[in-house]
Amino acid sequence: MPRPPIDLRSDTVTRPSAGMREAMFTAEVGDDVLGDDPTVIRLQERTAELFGKPAALFFPSGTQANQAALHALTRRGDELFLHAHAHIIYYEQGGAAVLSGLQLRCFDSPDGTLDPEAMQEHVHTDADPHWAPTRLVALEDTHNHCGGLVYPREGVRAVREFCDRNGLLLHLDGARIWNAHVAGGVSLADIAAPCDTVSVCLSKGLGAPVGSLVVCNAELLPRLIRARKLLGGGMRQAGILAAAGLYALEHNIGRMAEDHRRARRLGERLARVPGLRVDLEKVQTNMVYADTRESGTTAADMVRHLAAAGVWCLDEGPWTIRLVTHLDVDDADVEEAGELIVSVVELLAG
Repeated sequence: MPRPPIDLRSDTVTRPSAGMREAMFTAEVGDDVLGDDPTVIRLQERTAELFGKPAALFFPSGTQANQAALHALTRRGDELFLHAHAHIIYYEQGGAAVLSGLQLRCFDSPDGTLDPEAMQEHVHTDADPHWAPTRLVALEDTHNHCGGLVYPREGVRAVREFCDRNGLLLHLDGARIWNAHVAGGVSLADIAAPCDTVSVCLSKGLGAPVGSLVVCNAELLPRLIRARKLLGGGMRQAGILAAAGLYALEHNIGRMAEDHRRARRLGERLARVPGLRVDLEKVQTNMVYADTRESGTTAADMVRHLAAAGVWCLDEGPWTIRLVTHLDVDDADVEEAGELIVSVVELLAG
């Protein structure tokens, strides 16, 4: 039989382990819409505890978790500050505008961070009826489109101080916050402390098949529940899914250091390949971004050639491919993927 492809498209492609499947099979369930699914309750309580917040709410997806948090924290016509390459901008289909009537003001930087000084001159209040009042700032950690970078702690504190000076709220898209925690050695509670809400994903890196949560204060929880209901996120016997999340929290956080080590190994290998350019300073977690411009092959064409050779990855722009390590990829896979990529680039170079 031919060898299956090495799937480096995303850390969302993982399959539940035998232990996770057993936990799902034996999960005690109720009706989560009615608030009595015991496994969902345990997952929410455990997640809130990890992040040092009073409450957490379970969602089907990370996009819905983000959009519910934005909806709960704002009013229609409010303004949201965020990075120009944030997941909320790139991958959520304009949901902040469509679902919550928010105006988005974007700020750019090469590392996914926001500059409080640059934001300050754009803060609007209710004083002038011409303005959309600024209400919320959103950060992303790790920052997907900027290469899986960890948001510096001092940068988050600076944004929190900016929010406090201007009476603004702060949301963190922490879909891969587990990677930031493992890479930076900062506790989850310390990462979440400056934020009013944090969305966290169980199916990116942690190996669960479905699910995200938003952690928040107790006062916001009723608004968050209403937002989830509005967006169609209420689930019934969701304990089957929550059990996978509980298993992931127990078994799959610390091991992410292996994903980071493997991504670094792959990045170092590709950085030596003529025709590819990899910024190793940005390989901080489980993502490797490689620029294909010097090879003369577009990212889309490179992805097709690599797929034919047995390596699956994604194009993230005209000249950029993304490769993501995860718990279903081992050392041998990374070594073989590196060799296959080298051979494809050399073949394309003629």
